[in-house]
Amino acid sequence: MELAVQKREILGRRVKELRRQGLIPAELYGRGIDNLHLVVPEKDFNKVFKQAGENQVVDLDVAGQKRPVLIYEINRDAVTDEILNIDFYQVRLDEKLRVKVPVEFTGDSPAIKAGNILVKAIQEIEVEALPGNIPHSFIVDISRLAEVGQDFKVKDFVADKNVKILIEPESVIVTIQAPLTEEEEKALEEQAVPGVEAVKVETEEKKAERAAEKTVGGEPAPAPDEKV
Repeated sequence: MELAVQKREILGRRVKELRRQGLIPAELYGRGIDNLHLVVPEKDFNKVFKQAGENQVVDLDVAGQKRPVLIYEINRDAVTDEILNIDFYQVRLDEKLRVKVPVEFTGDSPAIKAGNILVKAIQEIEVEALPGNIPHSFIVDISRLAEVGQDFKVKDFVADKNVKILIEPESVIVTIQAPLTEEEEKALEEQAVPGVEAVKVETEEKKAERAAEKTVGGEPAPAPDEKV
């Protein structure tokens, strides 16, 4: 995958002008290289990011020079979800990296159709590999989970020999659980919302602590700037 970018001269608050033109301000950095201020066409970036995600190497075309990079971080507006800026990290193709690879779930589980619950315990798996060997994702076919108690563990992946998985093999990725009984649901609700008496006791204890902090030997404590 290739993404053409341009060097950027506009900095600071003026980058808003770029966004209005459909361009995204970006930074390129990496070990042993000078940081570069860049600008990326939004449409082109979205297309590449959809394929590469944050763990696949992208060839960044900077003024005709190809640089292998990872899309390291995307900063978005909390309200509009608009991309504000992007960080690219230049990698060495002969140097192993540690990255987190997303887990994708496919298929239909007979146990879920029967009314049970699918519990996804792990959404990402950390691996170590050369940049060119990093998988785009790990696929879990949940159609093999037909009964309550069945699960899929890390060791069940058929991993590439060039990819080292850094999570314990016995770690559960996904499992099937029976739905909660009314008694279990009620117990969880009571556990999550403390009773009035518990709140009252805690409040009284806090009041006592504050009163103790405000007195020294039975007398009012001096202000921070007063000498004892």
